[in-house]
Amino acid sequence: WNWEGAMTMVGQQVMETGANYGLSVIPLFILMGSFIHRSNISEDLFRAAYAFIGYRKGGLAQATVLASAGFSAVSGSSLATAATMTKVAMPHMRRYGYADSLSSGVVAAGGTLGIMIPPSVPLIIYGLVAEEDIGKLFIAGIVPGLLIVVLFSMYCMYYAYRHDIPVLPREDWGQRFTAMRRALWPMGFPAIIVGGIYGGVFSPTEAAAICVLYAAILEVVIFRSIRIRDLFDIALSTGAITSVVFILIAAGAAFSWTLSFAQVPQQIIASLGLNDASPLMVLLAINIAFFVGCMFVDSIVVILILVPIFAPMIKAAGLDPVLVGVLI
Repeated sequence: WNWEGAMTMVGQQVMETGANYGLSVIPLFILMGSFIHRSNISEDLFRAAYAFIGYRKGGLAQATVLASAGFSAVSGSSLATAATMTKVAMPHMRRYGYADSLSSGVVAAGGTLGIMIPPSVPLIIYGLVAEEDIGKLFIAGIVPGLLIVVLFSMYCMYYAYRHDIPVLPREDWGQRFTAMRRALWPMGFPAIIVGGIYGGVFSPTEAAAICVLYAAILEVVIFRSIRIRDLFDIALSTGAITSVVFILIAAGAAFSWTLSFAQVPQQIIASLGLNDASPLMVLLAINIAFFVGCMFVDSIVVILILVPIFAPMIKAAGLDPVLVGVLI
């Protein structure tokens, strides 16, 4: 029992975590999201999605899912996506007779796309903890994210046919072109992030910095939805959100180091008999552990605690850490 040594080590872990250059990508993406949150980009994305598929059965719900996917690719936050789409899409769905159960479910489920579609803060945290390439993780999250969009949209269509939700009028190509023209600007964000990283033009941190500059130019110069005097409030909110995230990361890192020092992962693996487990059993154990863990604490903390425990199992089973990161 050495409290002085323990506190010193915890302090050292917190300082080392905060000084990690890889984490600089997080406040940059949060700053980008703060710019976006104050703009009308969410409405533009929803309007474009509605213009093309709003006339289909359950079209408003499907448009909400598509707009949520687009906003996730712009903001990188599940919470921001759900909160923003609630204000944008819910009034429209209520006006046209959609049940609140479907409307709220679509918005809540669509918000979760922010955890998968890049830029994703949880994927960044996983990449840092597992020492995996964040760019590869971003690329790997695209197809699963789009698959979830398709499945959500299919369910919305099924629900609409089952409950006979009325179909809305089809918009002409002039209206569609106008809506798409405004929505093209926000699509520059995923192009910079995915195209730049995949093409090897810049690192994830550099991509985040360029996206911040692009967001500032877009909102201050082109759309003029943000004034120069609003920049202080944007920086202040970014600092507050970043502080909360970094407290979670630092505490989780200190706790993770304590578990590793006490050899808790090895004891857990041995007690569960997972030393020589098959890849399928390892994936099943990871699913169950994260499913239960995220019921009690924030997903970032769960990643920081559980990934070091499962890392030896992932390597021993010959699993691709990038695949496991997307699954998590």
